Amino acid sequence: MNRIEELKRRRTFGIIAHPDAGKTTLTEKLLLFGGAIQIAGAVKSNKIKRSATSDFMEIEKQRGISVATSVMAFEYKGRQVNILDTPGHQDFAEDTYRTLTAVDSAIVVIDVAKGVETQTEKLVEVCRRRNTPIIVFINKLDREGLDGFDLLDEIETKLGLKVVPMSWPIGMGGRFKGVYNLYEKKVNLFSPHGKQSEEDTIELKDINAAELGRLVGDKLAAELREELHVLESVYPALDHQKYLNGDISPVFFGSAVNNFGVKELLDCFVDIAPGPLPRETEERMVAPEEEKFSGFVFKIHANMDPNHRDRIAFLRICSGTFFRNTNYLHVRQAKKMKFSNPTAFMAEKKSIVEEAFPGDIIGLYDSGNFKIGDTLTEGEILHYKGIPSFSPEQFRYVVNKDPMKTKQLDKGIDQLMDEGVAQVFTKADNNRKIIGTVGALQFDVLQYRLKHEYGASCDYEPVSLYKACWITWDDQPALTEFLSRRKADLAKDKDDRWVFLAQSAWTLKMAQENHPKIQFHFTSEY
Repeated sequence: MNRIEELKRRRTFGIIAHPDAGKTTLTEKLLLFGGAIQIAGAVKSNKIKRSATSDFMEIEKQRGISVATSVMAFEYKGRQVNILDTPGHQDFAEDTYRTLTAVDSAIVVIDVAKGVETQTEKLVEVCRRRNTPIIVFINKLDREGLDGFDLLDEIETKLGLKVVPMSWPIGMGGRFKGVYNLYEKKVNLFSPHGKQSEEDTIELKDINAAELGRLVGDKLAAELREELHVLESVYPALDHQKYLNGDISPVFFGSAVNNFGVKELLDCFVDIAPGPLPRETEERMVAPEEEKFSGFVFKIHANMDPNHRDRIAFLRICSGTFFRNTNYLHVRQAKKMKFSNPTAFMAEKKSIVEEAFPGDIIGLYDSGNFKIGDTLTEGEILHYKGIPSFSPEQFRYVVNKDPMKTKQLDKGIDQLMDEGVAQVFTKADNNRKIIGTVGALQFDVLQYRLKHEYGASCDYEPVSLYKACWITWDDQPALTEFLSRRKADLAKDKDDRWVFLAQSAWTLKMAQENHPKIQFHFTSEY
């Protein structure tokens, strides 16, 4: 198969949702249908002592939540499907934002009982800014929930998505009998055994046939006919190009934990989802069909295997073909590197790849050369855009609890900062380290991982800060004056850039007014 054919086979997408909407469970079931795993793990069940395949970090297994993006790949109907399962918890939103730079489309999971939640709104907004095509999966239909039409209205008003229903529930909760697949004109009967098989699917070309009443009961059959009539008159038919442009979003209903509605979602997804899309760099637009290889690092994960202390950089391939044991240019460091063990992923299970194509996510073993946002090419100087660090919202001083382990603590903080777990700022006046995060849970994760992966114990002390802002300047004397007057409020980040630590909104406003030749930035991508 040639490069262009391989390119057309790729489907790379992220799964995003509010915590507990069933996102990781849906990922498991997609892998199950793709034949990538034989048995699904229950994320929170105490009866089943397996953890979800995509939640492989020890802290994820203990808490039953995803705190890091997982990458998984499988073959389905001749397509190479690459899934990125992202953390739903708002405290790990930054990891999710960066992951969305590496996908070509997204599936948004919504809990039928809770409807659209805050974190979902934020993540969909990131997708909409990039015109990322979105498919919506409304989950947990076997439980009592909101009315289907109310849910569609909520998706349109809160998420700003124009919806196109592709399946429709027949009843809900205790009355739930299945879904009608509008995409394929089939009735899918629900049986809560978790094994949705071909026998559960009944093709019904005529929705008015008496057989429908026999299958789901006359009352539900009448309701379904009436609702389908409303759907046809209110919502547009699927326009593939509009979906690809991000203008409309297909909606599916189902129950991921029961494997129900997942196959319909996957069948439609591999049909309509986009292949690898062009990517913007500071220099030019890069097309996936180009012959020369390029890609960018959107995530770094230390200690995927704590026994081997390995550190992996996740690379999204954007153009050309990546070959194992071939020299490529590390643009930021301006040096050639080659990789003998590039890996493909099935969560924590890895296999060496000889070649990879646009849309693929590969792991590169890293001894500390990579940072998030780094570019690899065949020689061209390119800088991919849209992979920022965000200004933290919570801050604490780091306190070393064991001075004998100072080296381990420094190494652990250094490596975990490269992952984007949090950001570290070293104060200019006293060299104390301040950790900044988007959410409080990241402090716990950092503390846990430092202890269990690096053998270093740390504690935190409160520090009252409002914002951390990166600064730039055109006028050197203005910088010198700013540094001398504001030394107590200044720090250096991990990349040795100056950062202003504002104690309050008023402090920041005064600094901006008193130093008009200094520019203040709330993301590192300025």
